[in-house]
Amino acid sequence: MKFKTLFFIALFVIFATNTTSLYLDFLKLTSQEINYGLFKTKNIYDKNDYIVLKLSNNDITFWTSMPTNEQNISIGDNLYLYYFTNKIDFFSYIKGFYTKSFDIVKQQKEIETFDKIKNHITNQHENPLISQLYSAIFLSTAISKELRDICVDFGVSHLVAISGFHLGVLTFILYWSVFILYNYFHKRYFPYRNIKFDIVVFSFFVLFLYLYLLGIVPSLLRAYVMGVFALILHRSNIKIISFYSLFTIVVIILSFMPSLIFSLSLWLSIFGVFYIFLFIKYFSKQNKIFLFFFFNIWIYLSLSPIIFYIFEVASIHQLYSPIVSILFSVFYPLSLFLHIIGFGGLFDDMLLWWFEIKSTIFDITISPYFIGLYLLVSLLSITNKKSFWLLNILMIGNFIYFLNSNI
Repeated sequence: MKFKTLFFIALFVIFATNTTSLYLDFLKLTSQEINYGLFKTKNIYDKNDYIVLKLSNNDITFWTSMPTNEQNISIGDNLYLYYFTNKIDFFSYIKGFYTKSFDIVKQQKEIETFDKIKNHITNQHENPLISQLYSAIFLSTAISKELRDICVDFGVSHLVAISGFHLGVLTFILYWSVFILYNYFHKRYFPYRNIKFDIVVFSFFVLFLYLYLLGIVPSLLRAYVMGVFALILHRSNIKIISFYSLFTIVVIILSFMPSLIFSLSLWLSIFGVFYIFLFIKYFSKQNKIFLFFFFNIWIYLSLSPIIFYIFEVASIHQLYSPIVSILFSVFYPLSLFLHIIGFGGLFDDMLLWWFEIKSTIFDITISPYFIGLYLLVSLLSITNKKSFWLLNILMIGNFIYFLNSNI
């Protein structure tokens, strides 16, 4: 039996084992009508006459509401509470569910490493939205509805949510920073070692600590696992950029963490990588300068139908998304460095100007038949060039529909 077959059989066994474990945890939780536990506040949604809390611990994530915020609960606070679990089904348990709760008590919070880093970032800004923005792009913290609407308006939500792009920038910074320090010792004491491999392994170790600090961020987890897998393939002289590699990464992640099958951020991240691979497959031989500018435009157009279908909103400002993505490649590492040395507020005036731009968000509806066709043609494009050109026609048609919807 081939190694690949054994490998995927092993992953299936792991998936089945972990899913069974999840189901047993579900049965244990729902065996009692009311449960009690300690949860971390992941997000807070202000409604007209009540607030909704998104709470999470190592086992479950759920939403609950309370009439007022008398305890001044904020994101990151730890809460003890009683919550009802008798009406939860298994799929809701995996995805996250809403339930009623009572006797919510805010616990005195201990200052941890994460909090110290967050405070170092936020203390460099006076505007709360700017603090939220930087905290989100560096620490993957939740953002308010106001800031989320601004990001949606300009089509930059993918830049605010930590993903493979951010991990790539951090890897680049780590690699060259360590190279400068390690190169001398390598030449003097370890000339027989592969300096590139040593630095990459060390960089991935540091990134693992970063991943652990942030907790399970699905899009970041996908990027990290893919990076480690790419390193293994490279050492084995196997092609790294391939759809098979992407498929394998997805299977590995879902095998060990079945609950992520319902993670929207994970799937959006996978779609992003999929269309990047398509772009590389069909455009990689073009002029490099042309590719630098066309890449972000094409990726924006390719993901737009999926984004419009899921979120059902669009904005004329989203036309700036490819340009902002290019500028972000400079802004992100520069702002990271400025925050490390305590000058993170350098771009605050520019960001305030951006926040004050009037929103142009409008509703948009994409037919499920169209999105089904679009995804099918996308898959066929892996091996069929004619399907790829049909895909481009569909994305241009979607773009024209987007422009007409704004009229």
